[in-house]
Amino acid sequence: MKELNPLLHSQLRLAVMSILMNVEEADFVYLKEKTESTAGNLSVQIDKLTTAGYITAEKGFVGKKTRTVCRITEQGRAAFEQYVEVLKDYLNLQ
Repeated sequence: MKELNPLLHSQLRLAVMSILMNVEEADFVYLKEKTESTAGNLSVQIDKLTTAGYITAEKGFVGKKTRTVCRITEQGRAAFEQYVEVLKDYLNLQ
């Protein structure tokens, strides 16, 4: 049996990826609210997902406020779909 992707198996990273699978983009504030995480923890997890190539995180400004917008990449979408398939195997849902 295949192993679950350890990068996606983290609760917060899995939550971020799940959200991004269903929207075109999400900003940091939205992700923070939806995941009920701290800004520091979310920032670290976004960095890990970005480094892996699973998401992009564009930092910019809206007026004088910074805004980070995240989008899932094709690589991230494929990794998430594979994670779900492996999870289905574990649960005998196939």
